[in-house]
Amino acid sequence: MSETGKDNKDKYFTDRGALDDLNRGIIEEFRANGGKVGGPFAGSTLLLLHSTGAKSGQQRVSPLAYQEVDGRMLIVGSYAGGPKAPAWVHNLRADPRARIEVGTDAYDVVSRELPTDERDAAYTKIAERTPVFAEYQAKTTRTIPLFELVRA
Repeated sequence: MSETGKDNKDKYFTDRGALDDLNRGIIEEFRANGGKVGGPFAGSTLLLLHSTGAKSGQQRVSPLAYQEVDGRMLIVGSYAGGPKAPAWVHNLRADPRARIEVGTDAYDVVSRELPTDERDAAYTKIAERTPVFAEYQAKTTRTIPLFELVRA
């Protein structure tokens, strides 16, 4: 990746407004196109996660890639290998109840953070399918969490 690309990605770790703008555009495109988006996320399986802010109590919407692993819907708290977990991870740890939009469907879910043994096995499969997740884990000293989403 070019330094310019790296700088653009890194700004999302430090500039909350830039991240909010990026997410807003993805959310609008997702909803306008029945759950499909283009650009760097073209072909990805995406969902919109509605969670409750752990500190604010406000509803938050986060566009996330998800993967089906062993019949389970999993989301990855990678934050592109950033030094801290994304805000939605903290939100789900505080309140595991959420709502998701997948394609044109929307429903309530309960999240469960995978314990270490399950996480390690599932993360290996995810990284084999989508090598960028192996790169993200290699970039950070934190263990990137996985959450299972189960229809409520």
